[in-house]
Amino acid sequence: MTKTIGFIGTGVMGKSMAKNLMDAGHQIHLFTRTKSKAQDLLEDGAVWEDSVASLAKKVDVIISIVGYPYDVEAIYLGDNGIITNAQPGTYLIDMTTSDPVLAETIFNTAENKGLHSLDAPVSGGDIGAKNGKLTIMVGGKQEDFESMQPIFEKMGENIVLQGPAGAGQHTKMANQITIASNMIGVSEAIMYAKKAGLDPVRVLKSISTGAAGSWSLSNLAPRMIKGDSDPGFYIKHFIKDMKIALANAQKIGLKTPGLALSLELYEELAENGLEDRGTQALIEWFEGNDS
Repeated sequence: MTKTIGFIGTGVMGKSMAKNLMDAGHQIHLFTRTKSKAQDLLEDGAVWEDSVASLAKKVDVIISIVGYPYDVEAIYLGDNGIITNAQPGTYLIDMTTSDPVLAETIFNTAENKGLHSLDAPVSGGDIGAKNGKLTIMVGGKQEDFESMQPIFEKMGENIVLQGPAGAGQHTKMANQITIASNMIGVSEAIMYAKKAGLDPVRVLKSISTGAAGSWSLSNLAPRMIKGDSDPGFYIKHFIKDMKIALANAQKIGLKTPGLALSLELYEELAENGLEDRGTQALIEWFEGNDS
């Protein structure tokens, strides 16, 4: 059964996610801070809404993928937010990478209003979003997850309910911790290959399918070698994610030296004006510090 879906946030990933839902036959109502970013979707038949409140009153399901936890809080909570204005029975799916505690707050507030809330952050970048092959990590009730499964399947392939509210966000933190150290390793491997006089493209052919293989090595290392730093995922958003992960690791008494080092390097890139580049631009730190 097709649904009327409200979609908030049409950035690098959100735009493709909304398009895949439209292609599946769902009616999409859109709200985003910059209307021009949604122009292609509007021309394809999406309906523009002037506010979050207006959108929330007209749809069966609301999906959001915005920038930061404070953006999530702003659109869900408060008099002009989603929870106040959504009709009872509406499903709320926040796919932003955000704070697990905030996800729990949204869930509890929504439940008190007769709404269904799921935190469902994603991984896979611009390529995964465009191809409908995102990994989706979900927190919430089993029955709500099952109800929204057909919608998730239009955006992703690896879709797992991880546990109660907040579990999706905690899983995404584990994902980002893994990527943080991996990006350092990928950058160092490329630099080593170059310094050793090897062709890094040929080196990738050998190592990307062996024990060193990873999504970053297969998808981002080629961009690094080409000098392509266009964002599939912004440095500024990765810094946000790493800070959330580091804060939560500290809460549970876990030391994460790899995460801390990666955050330090990326923050240096951001200070040098690269915060709107893709995460693969980490290679530029190593190039700039090549002695």
